[in-house]
Order: sequence, then C-alpha cells, then structure tokens
Amino acid sequence: MNMFRVTAAILALCISLISVPASAARSNVSGNPAYEVETPGAYAMVADLVIARPLLIAATVVGAGLFVVALPFTLLSGSVDRAGKALVVEPGRAAFVRCLGCTKEGFNVQDD
Repeated sequence: MNMFRVTAAILALCISLISVPASAARSNVSGNPAYEVETPGAYAMVADLVIARPLLIAATVVGAGLFVVALPFTLLSGSVDRAGKALVVEPGRAAFVRCLGCTKEGFNVQDD
C-alpha cells in the first residue's frame, strides 16, 4: 500500500507540473507589455524616418546643450539625474532604441 501512495503522489505531481508552463506562458504574453509586438505600416516607417528621427536627434543635441548650461543649478538642487534623464536620455532613447515606425521603446519587432 505504501508503494501505491508514493506512485500516486509522483503521478499527480507530474500531471500537475505539465500544465504549469502553459499557464505561465499564457499569463506572461497577455499581461506583460514586453511581449507585445508592433507591426507598423510603411507610411509610419517613412514618417518616422523622415520627420520624427531627425527631430528627436535634434532634441537630444539641444537637450545636451541645455543640460550643460543648467548643470550648475541642478548640482545645487541635487537633481542632476532627473535633468539628465529628461533632457538627454529620454529623447535619445526615443531616437535610437525604438524600431522604425514603432511607438514604444525596445526591440519588439516581428520577423515575417
């Protein structure tokens, strides 16, 4: 009887573990924005390349200049990291990390 209980417990554990990866994959894909895939159209890519990227690169350069000018004041107030992030990092990330035509950062592209 003891061997039957051990075998039944092992069998129940194996059956319950089979469903764990499927439920975990289902909950992560639907709920996590890191798994969302954007598929922008051709017009969105052209507009991003011709209009948005040059403006974002210019905003990064101007923001870097403004950051250097504002650096003495941000040092006194202790907000160097926030100023650097707002003036340089965010426009630079939007210009260089997004895929062409995408609206969110990251490399979430779909290979067709």
